[in-house]
Amino acid sequence: MAPCEFENNVRINTRMAKTKIQYVCNQCGAVSSKWGGQCGDCGQWNCLVEQVEVNKTPTTGRFAGYAGTEIKLQKLSEVKHSDTARIATSLSELDRVLGGGLVPGSVVLLGGDPGIGKSTILLQSMCRLSESLNAIYVTGEESAQQISMRAKRLGLNGEQLSLLTETKVETIIATAQTNQPQVMVIDSIQTIYTEYLQSAPGGVAQVRESTAQLVRFAKQKGIALFVVGHVTKDGSLAGPRVLEHMVDAVLYFEGERDGRYRILRAVKNRFGAVNELGVFAMTEEGLKEVQNPSAIFLSRYQQASAGSVVTVTWEGSRPLLVEVQALVDEAHGSHPKRVAVGLDQNRLSMLLAVLSRHGGVFCHDQDIFLNVVGGVKVMETSADLSQLLAIVSSLKNQVLPQDLIVFGEIGLAGEIRPVPNGQERIKEAVKHGFGKAIVPKGNAPKGNIEGMEIKTVSNLQEALQVLSEI
Repeated sequence: MAPCEFENNVRINTRMAKTKIQYVCNQCGAVSSKWGGQCGDCGQWNCLVEQVEVNKTPTTGRFAGYAGTEIKLQKLSEVKHSDTARIATSLSELDRVLGGGLVPGSVVLLGGDPGIGKSTILLQSMCRLSESLNAIYVTGEESAQQISMRAKRLGLNGEQLSLLTETKVETIIATAQTNQPQVMVIDSIQTIYTEYLQSAPGGVAQVRESTAQLVRFAKQKGIALFVVGHVTKDGSLAGPRVLEHMVDAVLYFEGERDGRYRILRAVKNRFGAVNELGVFAMTEEGLKEVQNPSAIFLSRYQQASAGSVVTVTWEGSRPLLVEVQALVDEAHGSHPKRVAVGLDQNRLSMLLAVLSRHGGVFCHDQDIFLNVVGGVKVMETSADLSQLLAIVSSLKNQVLPQDLIVFGEIGLAGEIRPVPNGQERIKEAVKHGFGKAIVPKGNAPKGNIEGMEIKTVSNLQEALQVLSEI
């Protein structure tokens, strides 16, 4: 090759590998060529982060890759489908949250606080799945020796489980292409990077591109893929928001690290019920399933106390009995406190206004504290009536019967609206020995339920009247 030709090739290759600066929104993942104070896609401020990206080799021609490509359209009625058998994870509570088990080709994103048990539950599941399936556990945070020590400490049989300590997504996919696993775990996505980008692992662009490659590969090969994601200090998944849209299911681990119980909740699931809930207990041998979570959350004191009411919430596909506690005390400052743990604090302020306007109970000079026992988060509106009755019970120091359950939604006009699955909630309470209930009139059962005395109410004043007669 002549010297001039060699110099020209060097110039061309240098020009092709020239880096460029782009700005990526750390909220939605939008890419911009210039920095701005506000993202043009999601409208968030001060969220554009500088990233360095290597230009990929350009294609020849303006529409290269598209010319001559014939795309065949299909009618919806022509698409053939079959019921795919789900893969049982050997943990019934995890299968419940997933909607009955793993679906081949699905991608599940698992998030939670550090030390909450994400790696533990996945290692337990993978060790058991490896006995009958080809499974690979990919870790970018721990060494193979650390994984082996944890499995030994938990008493798991991991002889058939394959381990891979790698952070480069191209190497991971090439290894999986050779071994053809049926189930795979990526722990965690924040440690994985792709060679196409020069930014550090964990960045917005790296997380988005690495996840896109893994999702594409899993769906092409029919691999059930678990992806572990870190969370920020406010509890949301770290990285671009588009990460949750790319996967099929998003699961969150909730609970205190120093507590015994863990709650696994589905916030997105294309193959099952949303907001499904599974309960686990952390032991020395790992996470154990809790088959009857209502019995745990109802571990009440033998001596009844004022401000305690049991309500029945609906989590995914099953009812759950939880205890709502209220403490009302005289405020010593100019601004009374309103604290709600496990409940919506903004909704508490609205309910207090309804209680004052339509119930004639004034709490403007009282500090009010609400808590759901067991660390459960109750977000549905069926807990409205139980909150107000617990507040009235604490304010008047009235002890309510321990076999009483209350549920119902309260409107701004003081009306008590019915909630879904009312009869199933009452039957679940009967199973746990409850004999009295205050429910909306719209949830009145069609027939008598043996062992349950039901009081139906249509507005807040009727509920307070029934409460005073108990």
